[in-house]
Amino acid sequence: MSMSIDSQDNAQISHILGVDFGKSKIGLAIADDETKMAFAYDTLKNDKEFLKNLKEIVSCENVKTVVIGMTRHQKDDESVKEKLNFAKTIENELGIEIVFHEEMFTTKMAQANIKMRGGRNIAASDDQEAARIILQSWLDRAAL
Repeated sequence: MSMSIDSQDNAQISHILGVDFGKSKIGLAIADDETKMAFAYDTLKNDKEFLKNLKEIVSCENVKTVVIGMTRHQKDDESVKEKLNFAKTIENELGIEIVFHEEMFTTKMAQANIKMRGGRNIAASDDQEAARIILQSWLDRAAL
């Protein structure tokens, strides 16, 4: 049997990482360029280990783009500044593309989704579900 791609040269699918940034927790979601379907991935603590953990994820998952949720209303200037600084740090440290996408009401939508599925400890997974919503919305809009 012959293979069209040698096992040593297997093509790797690149991934897109969705991020729901928070002061204490950061939700992550992932999608690949092929299926364009976002899945909740993980919730990481926003601490001194975050960048190291993110580097590992980006490397292991072959992440080429990071989509960060951004609020666009005027009363959230502090949050916007924090997210811009966060994005700049990721871009400088990891050298990958950063894009922003609207995140208005994603946490409320995430909590509703988890409740609808019968989830119990909503606070444990609402950040990654919000990241999934942000990423899926960006993927859907990019497909238009």
